Amino acid sequence: MHNQPEIIALYLPQFYPFAENDHWWGAGFTEWTNVARAKPLFRGHEQPRIPADLSFYDLRLSEVREQQAALARKAGVTTFCYWHYWFGDGRRLLTRVFDEVLASGSPDFQFCLGWANHSWYAKTWDKSAEDRLLIEQRYSGKADARAHFDYLLRAFKDKRYLKIDNRPFLFIFDPRTLPDNYITLFEQWAKEAGFSGIYLVANIRPFDNKEEYLAKGYSAVVINRITRYTKTEITLNRHRAKISRLKEIFPAIGHLRHLLKWFRHKPEVVDYSTLYPQLITSEELSEQVIPQLVPQWDHTPRSGKYGTAWINATPENFYHHAKQTIDVVRKKRNKLVLLKSWNEWGEGNYMEPDSRFGQGFIDALRRAIDESNED
Repeated sequence: MHNQPEIIALYLPQFYPFAENDHWWGAGFTEWTNVARAKPLFRGHEQPRIPADLSFYDLRLSEVREQQAALARKAGVTTFCYWHYWFGDGRRLLTRVFDEVLASGSPDFQFCLGWANHSWYAKTWDKSAEDRLLIEQRYSGKADARAHFDYLLRAFKDKRYLKIDNRPFLFIFDPRTLPDNYITLFEQWAKEAGFSGIYLVANIRPFDNKEEYLAKGYSAVVINRITRYTKTEITLNRHRAKISRLKEIFPAIGHLRHLLKWFRHKPEVVDYSTLYPQLITSEELSEQVIPQLVPQWDHTPRSGKYGTAWINATPENFYHHAKQTIDVVRKKRNKLVLLKSWNEWGEGNYMEPDSRFGQGFIDALRRAIDESNED
């Protein structure tokens, strides 16, 4: 591979209305609905986040997709990894954006797919009731796997599709639930289609054993270290002593859930300036571990006070994180970086310009790449 980092940005297509969302959430619902109604929940909390250059865009418009690609090129992003939703039995959602990109040849920008293989729920963030299942992720057997692969193959054959040593790159959101035979079958069918196999990448947690996934046939893993900083376990750890004392004082409060609700009167706040150095470790030096680059995070537009918000997630701090990440991959043959994410506005996890920082994150990534090339 060339000396430039291959920066693969996760891309969310949920910025246009479609029938299922209309049914579940009301006519016209898109991800912007959550973004626009977000509220500041603590002193200094920057909400709502307002998009700048591209405004509250509609991804049904091809000119918006062209503008996104232009901004990505400016940042040094080389690839959009479009989230892809195949729920089994041929059922797909959020199909329009990528299908139009594939059919039209526009934008002329490298891409790949990430299979978001998980069920969708209407979540009750405080867990006062069970989450309501909206659509279930199913693995319906070999015939459905073949139908899925045949759809993927149309994308794989596109000249814009990212391939590593003639193997199409496919990111798997939840490798824990994916049946092992899918890995075997996809590898076999990719070879039969004229490729050298398939470059499957597993999204794993820090406590998962990466060797188990590599042994199953995955080509590489991404260690999603931000799970440590987005779950309620943070609160449990921080307040363990307080909980213990409260149990002594109020023995009638027996259930941890109620104690957790009592403490979580505001979002969990994490300082990005101390977090980002922990996102890249010596494990990322392995050829089979792809570093994950994260600009910012604030899940409260979706989860309210039960979310997690990172403070000090500034372009300057992101620049240092990006420089650290790029310096690691310079030492590797496959200079792959997963950027999480290009446009996850509902999670406050995006690179696109906003009213606070403008193109700050885009400029920061470009600066990190350019300075790495000068070293």
